[in-house]
Amino acid sequence: MESDASSPERPRSPADAQATMQFLLRLRERGIANVAVLRALETLPRDHFVPHRHADLAWRDIALPIACGQTMPEPFLVARMMEALGLSPHHRVLEIGTGNGYSAAILARLSREVVTVERFHALAVAAATRLSRLGFENVRVLWGDGLAPAEDLGLFDRILVQGTVADLPEALTSRLAEGGVIVFGQRESGQGASALMRLAHGPRGFTREKVATCRLQPLIVGVCAQS
Repeated sequence: MESDASSPERPRSPADAQATMQFLLRLRERGIANVAVLRALETLPRDHFVPHRHADLAWRDIALPIACGQTMPEPFLVARMMEALGLSPHHRVLEIGTGNGYSAAILARLSREVVTVERFHALAVAAATRLSRLGFENVRVLWGDGLAPAEDLGLFDRILVQGTVADLPEALTSRLAEGGVIVFGQRESGQGASALMRLAHGPRGFTREKVATCRLQPLIVGVCAQS
C-alpha cells in the first residue's frame, strides 16, 4: 500500500520556512487571531500528513483528498474549528472523524488528552501509526462509530465533529461535560454549503450559535473495514 504522508525526518529547507510564513499570514488575513492555534499550525508541518502526490500543495489553504474517499480539510477551517472550541491545556477532547490525524495532532498540541474515533479501519490504523511516529503520546485513536461513542470513554470538555449531521445524536451530546463545547457541521437544506455550529453546555442547558459556513462531508453511522 502506498505511503500517504511525507517522512517526519525530511529536513526543513529555507523554502519550507518561507512557505510556512506565507501560510500563517494568509490565516491571519482571513481572521484567525488565536496565538496558540497559529503556533500549533506553525509547528506541525502539514506535509507530514498529506499524500506524497500532493506534497507540493501542503502549505496551500485548500482541502486535499486522502484515502478511503475522504478529505483533509483546508487549514483555515481547521483553525476556525480550534478557535470555536476554545481549547485549554487541561481539556479532555473527543474528535469524531480522525481522517489522516492532522486535526488530532493540532488538538493534542492545545489540550491535555485527545480521543479520536474513525469509522474507516485503514484510516484509523494509518493515523495511529503516524501520530505515534511523530511523538504524540496524548492521543488515542479508536476504530468505531463516532456518532455512538462508548459510555466507558467518560465525559469530555470539548468535542469536535469532523463532518455534517442533520442534528447531534443524544449518544454524542451525553458525552459532553457541563461547561463543555461541541463544534460540528450542520447540513442546511437547499444550500451547497453547511453551517459550522458551536453548541455549549451551560447550567441552564444547551445553547447554539453559527460560527461560519463550511464544506464538510456528511457523517455516516456505523463502521467500515475498508482498506
